Amino acid sequence: MNTNVLPDILKSGDDNATAISIPGKFEINYSKLKSLVNETSEQLKSFGTINEKPIVIVLGNNAEFIISFLSVTNTNAVVAPLNPEFTEEEFKFYLEDISPSLVITTENHKVIGEAKSKNIPVGIVDYSGESLKIDFRGSGPDNKNYNSANENNSCLFLHTSGTTSRPKGVPLKHKNLLKSLTNIVDTYELNKEDIAMVVMPLFHVHGLIGVALSTLASGGQIVIPAKFSASAFWDIQNKYNATWYSAVPTIHQILLLRADQDKAPKKSFRIIRSCSAALAPSVLNDLEERFGAPVLEAYGMTEASHQMSSNPLPPEKRKAGSVGKPTGLEINIMSMEKLGEMLDVDQVGEIVIKGENVTSGYHNNNDANKEAYVNGWFRTGDQGFIDKDGYLSLTGRIKELINRGGAKISPLEVDSILINHPSVNEAVCFAFADVKYGEVVHAALVVNSEVTEKDIQEFCSKSLASFKVPEKIYFTDKLPRTATGKIQRRNVAKFFN
Repeated sequence: MNTNVLPDILKSGDDNATAISIPGKFEINYSKLKSLVNETSEQLKSFGTINEKPIVIVLGNNAEFIISFLSVTNTNAVVAPLNPEFTEEEFKFYLEDISPSLVITTENHKVIGEAKSKNIPVGIVDYSGESLKIDFRGSGPDNKNYNSANENNSCLFLHTSGTTSRPKGVPLKHKNLLKSLTNIVDTYELNKEDIAMVVMPLFHVHGLIGVALSTLASGGQIVIPAKFSASAFWDIQNKYNATWYSAVPTIHQILLLRADQDKAPKKSFRIIRSCSAALAPSVLNDLEERFGAPVLEAYGMTEASHQMSSNPLPPEKRKAGSVGKPTGLEINIMSMEKLGEMLDVDQVGEIVIKGENVTSGYHNNNDANKEAYVNGWFRTGDQGFIDKDGYLSLTGRIKELINRGGAKISPLEVDSILINHPSVNEAVCFAFADVKYGEVVHAALVVNSEVTEKDIQEFCSKSLASFKVPEKIYFTDKLPRTATGKIQRRNVAKFFN
C-alpha cells in the first residue's frame, strides 16, 4: 500500500471491482468511488476549506458517509464525524469543542439548528447514485488559500468515549491512520477477495478504521447496512458472501442467541473479530463452535488510531481472555507506583504504547498531555500484563478498579465468572460506596431464566475469593450502553444506585 494521504488507499482496488455495497440499493466500484471523492472534494474546496480546520460529518452508515469522509481528507481540512443520534445538548458541546468550519449532514437533521445558532455553515448532502451534491447553506471562509495535505497534517478529529472522564479531543494525522490501516491489513491478511460486513457505527474508530477503511485499503469490498439487524444479518452475509465482520461482544452474543432461529450456517466467515470491550472466553468458544470461524479478539483505542494488538490468525495460537500480540507498535507494562519503570513478564501494571499510529497529543489539553506521556510512552489508562509468549491480557480500566478495603479487584475478572453462569446472558460489575470498606462489588445481570441472587453468589464463590463475590445483584432487561455498544461502569453504577 504505497500511500501518502488517506484517500490514496483507494489505489489498492481494481477499477471495476466493487468497493461499496448498500444492501437493496446500489453498488459503487473503485473507479466510481475515486471519481466521487475527487468531485466532492472539489466542491468543498470551491466553498472554502481552512488548513487543518475541522469539518463535522453527521451521517449514518451509508455511502454518503464514506464519500464525504474521504472527500474531506482529500482536502486540507480535518474530518470530525459525530454520532447522528446525539441529543441537541450533546451537539452543542461537540460543536463548541470542535469549532468546525462546516457541518455536513442530511436535510432536517437536528444538528442544523445548533450549527445555525453558532453561525456555522451547513452542507446538505444528497447522493443520486451518480454524484454527491452538496447544498451549501451559509458563507464559506474568507481565506480560501488552499494548501495540499501531506502525511504530517491532521486529517481526523475524534473524541475519546468518556469512559472515565469528560471526552477529550484526539487529532490524528494521515500517517497515523495509514500506519494503523497497514497494521490491520497485515494482521488479518486482508486482500482483494475479502468482503467485510460493516455492523459497527462509522462515526467510531471500530467501524471506520477497524473495518471499512482497512478493507478498502486492501482493495476489498465493504457491505454497509443502514444499521445492525440480527434478523437480516445472515441473509446479507449469504447474498454478498461476506468473509469477515468485527463487532463488540454484545452483537456477537445477540447473533449467538438467535443463531438457530435465524438458521445461521455452521460455517461462513473466514474470520470473526471482536474489539472495543472484553469478550468472555466462554462466548469466544461458543462463537467458534457455532459459526465455524476463528474468533480473533483485538485491543484498540482512539488515541492509537484504533488497533494496538490482536490474537493472530491460525495456525498461530489464539488465547481466549487475551487481546493477543502487538500489531505494528510497541506495548509495555509500566509500574503504577514508579512511573517510567517497566515491569517483567506476568506482572500487572499500566499498559503503555509507542508507535507511528499513536496521536501526538490531545487537542487544547496540556494537563491531559502532561499526564498521558512518560518518556515517550503513551499511557492507555488500562491495566494488564504480558505473558511469556508475548500475549497481552487486560485486567481493567485503572480508574474502574474496585478498591475494597485496599484490595484492588478487577471488574473484568468478576464479569468473566458471572457470564459463565448458564442463566446469565450479560453481566457487568461495578464499585458501590461502602462505609466499612470504602467500595464493595455490586453487579447487574441480564438473565435468560429464573435465578436468585443467592444462586449467583454461590456460583461465583466457587471461582472467586469471598471479597470479590458481588454483595448485591441487580436483575434488569438491558444494560445502559454507549452508542458503540460499550458499557460505562460509572453509568451502570449511577443507574442502579
